[in-house]
Amino acid sequence: MNLMVENAIRQSKTLPSFDGSSSHEVCLTLHGTIQDPAFVRFLKRIDQEQLQLFSTYDFLTLDTLRRDKKLTDIQCARLPILVDAGVIEMQGRGRGVRYMLSRALYTAIGNKGTYTRKRGLDHETNKELLVKHIRDNDNDGSPLSDLKQVLPALPTSQIQTLLQQLRDEGRIQLKGQKRWARWRSPNPKTLEIDTTS
Repeated sequence: MNLMVENAIRQSKTLPSFDGSSSHEVCLTLHGTIQDPAFVRFLKRIDQEQLQLFSTYDFLTLDTLRRDKKLTDIQCARLPILVDAGVIEMQGRGRGVRYMLSRALYTAIGNKGTYTRKRGLDHETNKELLVKHIRDNDNDGSPLSDLKQVLPALPTSQIQTLLQQLRDEGRIQLKGQKRWARWRSPNPKTLEIDTTS
């Protein structure tokens, strides 16, 4: 069974299906259609000795990431191993972290655009969008609910991480607490005018 699952993933085919099985008979369906030829090329770029060390769960984790599906707890436990192997990479920090197939492998198979699309707006671009919105709405301030509309694809925790980074950089500040909390630009520095000339 493990070999069937691994081969299906390595060939980018639908996982074996046991639909129709009952308590007295097993019905197994194996699909022959290659779904994503680029993913097959992606796996071929991984060192074969390294690939032989991957467990069935490693292959399932790669397949789940390829399909942008939610990882199981067992798959999440395999992520550090796959990051160390250089086949996936981590984006974000803390609770806002997400994982995706690595840039190096997408580049190797000539799919840089796919990597950019899957990654979405990069970290710095997201920060600039938040800063721009906060500056444009400085009079009223920007509640978190507004900032979530600026980056709707990101989870709240990741937006909060970006805001904390911007605050640490001195680019924005938080005024008020709880539901009255508003993000604003830092206080403008008073310009010193030279009156001696």
